Amino acid sequence: MRRADRLFQIVQYLRGGRLLTAQMLAERLEVTKRTVYRDVADLIGSGVPIEGEAGVGYVMRAGYDLPPLMFNSEEIVALVAGARMIRAWGGASMAAAAEEALVKIEAVLPDDARAKAASVPVHAFTMHNMTDEIRARIDRIETAADGRIRLDLDYADQFGASSRRVIRPLGLWFWGKVWTVVGWCELRNDFRMFRLDRIKDMEEAGPFKIEKGQSLRDFYASPDVGRPEGAS
Repeated sequence: MRRADRLFQIVQYLRGGRLLTAQMLAERLEVTKRTVYRDVADLIGSGVPIEGEAGVGYVMRAGYDLPPLMFNSEEIVALVAGARMIRAWGGASMAAAAEEALVKIEAVLPDDARAKAASVPVHAFTMHNMTDEIRARIDRIETAADGRIRLDLDYADQFGASSRRVIRPLGLWFWGKVWTVVGWCELRNDFRMFRLDRIKDMEEAGPFKIEKGQSLRDFYASPDVGRPEGAS
């Protein structure tokens, strides 16, 4: 958990006027009591009305709430435009999350900023080749890359010739018209990029570990960055 998220959680746990010890907070947050002591001290120093002490417990005075989330005009445009693009061109789960994010962004903004968000002149529309199958494939590959799961692909090159490829997926790239997945190809023993619209079938093939020379950092340093497998 990021420290910012942990500080937010501490405030949420203490908001109801409940007395919680450092040990109780540490167990809920899965950190040490020393970390809790330091976090609470920092919250108090920033003006959060927490009372108590180590060995006794902590409580927050009633009436305190977190300040509203604020974005400037440029940030609002970036957030709304990005969410709209993912909603139009992302995977099914990504699109649903983007829709929910837009609702949440609007909910936390004051009236003038909410009006700005509604009037952002950047829009995105679903492409004709963004099928439900491609959307589901995006989600599956994103999950596999995040969980480090190898994928067994039935892949067609630019001429329609099929081959089986077992890859270690590292990430997804969107090129404006097509999505590609970059990964370590076990057949070629090298990095390769595969167009999602040319994947005919895909199955999980067990977990993998990032090995030396096969990481995303290594891919960026390779000379073939940006060349999809089978591209002309």
